[in-house]
Formats: sequence, C-alpha cells, structure tokens
Amino acid sequence: MPLEYLRFLVPDWRDVVEVLVVAFVIYHALRVLAGTQALQILLGLIVLGVVYFAAVLLKLDVITTLLGVGFTYAVFAAIVVFQPELRHALARLGRLRALQLFTAGDARAVTEEIGEAVARLARAGTGGIIAVEGEMPLGDYRETGTAMNATVSADLLTTIFTPYSPLHDGAVLIRGDHIIGAGCVLPLTQFPVTDRSLGTRHRAALGLSEETDAVVIVVSEETSQVSIAMRGLLHRNLTASDVRQVLIDRSLPGASLAAGA
Repeated sequence: MPLEYLRFLVPDWRDVVEVLVVAFVIYHALRVLAGTQALQILLGLIVLGVVYFAAVLLKLDVITTLLGVGFTYAVFAAIVVFQPELRHALARLGRLRALQLFTAGDARAVTEEIGEAVARLARAGTGGIIAVEGEMPLGDYRETGTAMNATVSADLLTTIFTPYSPLHDGAVLIRGDHIIGAGCVLPLTQFPVTDRSLGTRHRAALGLSEETDAVVIVVSEETSQVSIAMRGLLHRNLTASDVRQVLIDRSLPGASLAAGA
C-alpha cells in the first residue's frame, strides 16, 4: 500500500489546534455546568443523542423522525434553559479571575483585611456574609443591593455589618480589592437543609455557591461561628486564619500564608 494512503494518520497543526479548542470549550462548559440542574438536563440530552444515532444505524424510521423533530426544538429550548449558564460562560471568556491580576502583596493585603474583619465580627457576635467573586461575575446580585466602589478594609466591612446599619442584613460583594456592593440579596439554596442551626445567611451562602464559583464567608450571629460555602458545600467551624488561607489559595494557587510571613 502506498504510504500516501496512511498520511491521514499523521495529524497536521490544524488538527491539533481543533482538538485543543474543542477540549478547551468542553472542559470549561462542564466547569460552568458542574453542580447545576442544567448539567443533569445536558446528560439527558446526550442519552437521547445516543438513542438517536442508534436508531439511525438500525433504521428505526419512526424513532429517528420523532427524535429529529424533538432535537430541532430542543436547540431553542436549550438557549432558554441554559441562559444563566451561557451568560456566565461568555463572561468568563471575557475576563480573567480578578485576583490573578494582583501581585502577591496585593492579594495578601486584601486577604488580611477580610480575615481581620471576620475575626472582629466573630469576636463581637455580629452576623455577616461576604461573597468574594471568582471567575463568574456577581454584577447581577449587586443590583439587588447598594452599588459601591470602595477599597476593601476591615474597618469598612465591620462598619457595614454593625447592627442597625442600613446595609447590615444583606451580603457584601467583593471583586478584586474593591467592595462593589452591600446589602445585596443572594439566592437561597434549592436543596433541602435539615440542620436547623443553619440560618438564612448560610442558606444564601450555599445558594450563591451553587450558582457561581464565589467564596462566600458567613459569620453566624447566634453562635459566632465562621463558615465558608464553595461549590455547593458548607465548611463550618473555621477560624479567621482558615479564611485567609482559603482566599490565598484561591487568588494565588500554590501559595501559603507561611510563605509570606
């Protein structure tokens, strides 16, 4: 057999680029959908797709026709169903993680201010909820509260959550080294919470962490305990040092607080 017939086995640079682009898109699409109901719907569509191709191969005309018509309308339905996830995905393509633009010193400074604020709130028994933006923007949630553009500081954070402050009941949103919103309303978790010690702040922290990749810090008004919600999971009974470490790990992967000491 002439060697030219085997040339298709050797990929050129275009094939490599196509594979990398497709892999990149699939990877980030799954990251966006992870932990959401949209992922379950997507898996169901994949199963139907497998059934469709099996029906085509087996020449099952009725099933092929029905699924073909269904997929035609499913494209438009998917745009509606996945609208929040599509918006987040496009936003992530257009921006970098906020804290990755900082130097190590900048990131540590912000982390220290947040950690100090958490420590003060816990000591005083003052409730609070702070959402630190990741790759998914929190701009939509800022619209539910008061927009701000202030540098992050422990003094400002503790002042916002002071009892009887107009903004103390809502969440503070942080993007990079700035507070972008206060008194914001966050979505409550869609999953049942059986632990009665978890209040509205904890449910809101879980809800936001289910929809975004934000790190959501909660200080309980009743117990003064510190918790962090990430990717739909609640980590409880933490210290201010734990909060600092989580934020450092998020903003500077591979770094540690000890390294900066």
